[in-house]
Amino acid sequence: MFAREGLPFIAGAAGLATGVLAAAVRLGAWPLWLVAAVLAVLALWVAWFFRDPVRTGERGPGVVVAPADGRVVLIVPMDEPTFVHGPTVRVSIFMNVFDVHVNRYPVDGQVALVERRPGKFLNAVTPASSIENEQNAVGIVSGTRRILMRQIAGLVARRIITDPVVGDVARQGERFGLIRFGSRVDLYLPPDARLRVRVGDRTRAGATVVADLPAA
Repeated sequence: MFAREGLPFIAGAAGLATGVLAAAVRLGAWPLWLVAAVLAVLALWVAWFFRDPVRTGERGPGVVVAPADGRVVLIVPMDEPTFVHGPTVRVSIFMNVFDVHVNRYPVDGQVALVERRPGKFLNAVTPASSIENEQNAVGIVSGTRRILMRQIAGLVARRIITDPVVGDVARQGERFGLIRFGSRVDLYLPPDARLRVRVGDRTRAGATVVADLPAA
């Protein structure tokens, strides 16, 4: 299964590779064969990048699942003034160009905030990217708790796709957006969340449990 946003890119890359291959067959020119081989590899990578696998795993109001595939690069306590309006624990997950880039809801609830903020395109691994980079925020009210995610553009990523609008129902593990070509998602959790991940761990969106939530 592929993300719908990737279908034009997949079709374009496959069409270009096929066209050059046809020209190589017709003309018998070895440079065209080389170009066709490179384009075929590129087309396969584009299809791989936009994959959207079915994800299953632990579910329920007591767990928070990862919103993104990638590597945990930072875990830090901090006050969040935009949506939570209080103390949180921020878990930052960096996605490289080989990770699945579909983002998924970490909890059930209702979308109460969708906000875009323009900015820079710094390397998404750096802590400064959480503040300075272009980003979309999605806030979810889940029972008595508020959970915030920030989709952050990176050095290569220049397109953030966020599906929900305020009022939408968030269903744990289901897709809410996508970031193209390397990026980061910050997840803001309640300070009493018991983390199951640490810096350096790999996560799978909708499958890896990031934290347990005590009963509210």
